[in-house]
Amino acid sequence: MLYRLARPFLFQLDPESAHRGTLRALDIAHRLGLSSLIAARAPASPRKVMGLEFPNPVGLAAGLDKNGEHIDALGALGFGFIEIGTVTPRPQPGNPAPRMFRIAQARAIINRMGFNNDGVERLLVNVGRAHYRGILGINIGKNFDTPLDRAADDYLYCMRKVYSVASYITVNISSPNTANLRQLQQTEELGRLLDTLAAERRILADRHGKRVPLAVKIAPDLTQAEIAGMAALFVEHGIDAVIATNTTISREGVEGMPNADQAGGLSGAPLRARSTEIVRQLATALAGHLPIIAAGGILSAADACEKIAAGASLVQLYSGLVYTGPALIGKVVEALARGHGKG
Repeated sequence: MLYRLARPFLFQLDPESAHRGTLRALDIAHRLGLSSLIAARAPASPRKVMGLEFPNPVGLAAGLDKNGEHIDALGALGFGFIEIGTVTPRPQPGNPAPRMFRIAQARAIINRMGFNNDGVERLLVNVGRAHYRGILGINIGKNFDTPLDRAADDYLYCMRKVYSVASYITVNISSPNTANLRQLQQTEELGRLLDTLAAERRILADRHGKRVPLAVKIAPDLTQAEIAGMAALFVEHGIDAVIATNTTISREGVEGMPNADQAGGLSGAPLRARSTEIVRQLATALAGHLPIIAAGGILSAADACEKIAAGASLVQLYSGLVYTGPALIGKVVEALARGHGKG
């Protein structure tokens, strides 16, 4: 109810200003003990995935809290897990503003943020200050000016830095907003990267006395053959989960609408069907060897149930929170606990 009242005001602001303002308001509400007025407590609905015990299967997707500055406030909303980032070795400003655009009539967002973040050292300070003790995923990427043939160095640097504090680590190779990043999804490049990360993970597991799961986040703009090839590599290299999907470069579903021609990745309702199809194809290709975390176009409980029916074990929200508000979290948890959903 509170978000429904606030949304018209927020939508008068440019999307990035609204984003920052909403996070500040959540922090204030949390400090005042008012988070329960924003989102009702989600029921317990435990899941064991990647060897981790999730209190419920509904998580926050990466991108909303890039620097881990709002972990406690977000954790109080009822998520079963939170993913922060994408973080890079060095701070970088991202692409010039404006770089985030609403397409309200389609319940969609286009962004070309470009991995704007304060760097992994600052993220670690923020994580250390947080009181949240739930499952925390940390999403890692490469700096924009790191050559593609040195990309593994950036992922290794971030993985080493966050290993001790992450519940799981996500390797982001699918953002459309860092030049050439998606080339890392091609078979030869992906195989080399996964081999390097898997070898380093074995070293880190021995050093820290724990094996932190590795997930890979993929794009929706892939062919069935590409998905099958990637799935085989994930299994071969011991990856623990796949996050499907990132934003799309397609404009299907928003053609001719204001802002539809902006460069960047499209998220929200128009991505739902394509993202679900990727989950379905992945589930077939993986044949149960590792779990899928579904993201993309979840704006209702029914959308989340569709992802689970397609083969996902967990779901993540982002754009749905913008258009529906934090109450969506509890609604999705309840629907998945019942095994069905109503929008």
